[in-house]
Amino acid sequence: MAKNAELGDFLRSRRARLRPEVVGIAADDTRRVPGLRREEVAMLAGVSLDYYARLEQGRDLQPSDQVLDAVGRALRLEPVERVHLRTIVRSTVAAPGPDELEPAPLDAGTRLMLDSLEIPAIIMDLRGDVQAMNRMGKALLVGLEPVPASSSSHPRWLFLERSTRDLMADWEMVARSTVGVLRQAAARYPHDTALQALVGELSIASPEFRSWWAEHDVNTRCHGPKRFHHPVVGDIVIHVETMQLGDGDHWLYAYAVEPHSGSAEALRLLGSWSATTEAERGSPGRAPT
Repeated sequence: MAKNAELGDFLRSRRARLRPEVVGIAADDTRRVPGLRREEVAMLAGVSLDYYARLEQGRDLQPSDQVLDAVGRALRLEPVERVHLRTIVRSTVAAPGPDELEPAPLDAGTRLMLDSLEIPAIIMDLRGDVQAMNRMGKALLVGLEPVPASSSSHPRWLFLERSTRDLMADWEMVARSTVGVLRQAAARYPHDTALQALVGELSIASPEFRSWWAEHDVNTRCHGPKRFHHPVVGDIVIHVETMQLGDGDHWLYAYAVEPHSGSAEALRLLGSWSATTEAERGSPGRAPT
């Protein structure tokens, strides 16, 4: 089954990246595999080689939390990777239905909060579809639109629209983070056909996505300073923060700048430009631009 294959692929990818000397094992010229051998991981985790090999082979096992913790320590997994490992394993217990990934509609209060923010902000679901964005969010993330627009998928926008590489000086950082987030969602909902289709489409269309997806890295949602080169106001350094909303299905992305900085002035100009543009579009007698 696909979810068991995912477990094996993830364990092998983590084992291959771990250098023997990091865990106190002397490297030698006879080593023919990158990273650790299976028997070395089994020894470090305190499990039998046969049991660990069956895990990597995707056999129908349900290891205890203690075993998963031991394997995580042996492979030096980061906290987000340990959660991902448990997610992959526990997904074998109950297969979600085809509609389980469908998030509930945003309520009026959430939309009011979003529109009240004076900084750019968007709300995305677990697939990366933009469910809502405020005026400043639309002005900053050029070409991205909320559902039901055809350009509402943040991953498609990021990988398939060439202009995003000019817009984001840190495009690769953001793109790699997006791949890691999608990997987490795919492990949590292995039967979601829309998510599978998205991964398949991006794997075919984007060499970068295909390469990074094969690395099996997982990531937390993008945060911290990011550099933008906006076509209207030029260079801006934006601090991105993400917050999971109470329903568990949506994430708020907010984009702030340092006060009294050049980026703050650029964002102020962007706000003036977007307000003027929006007013002109709504003026009688003017055709939308």
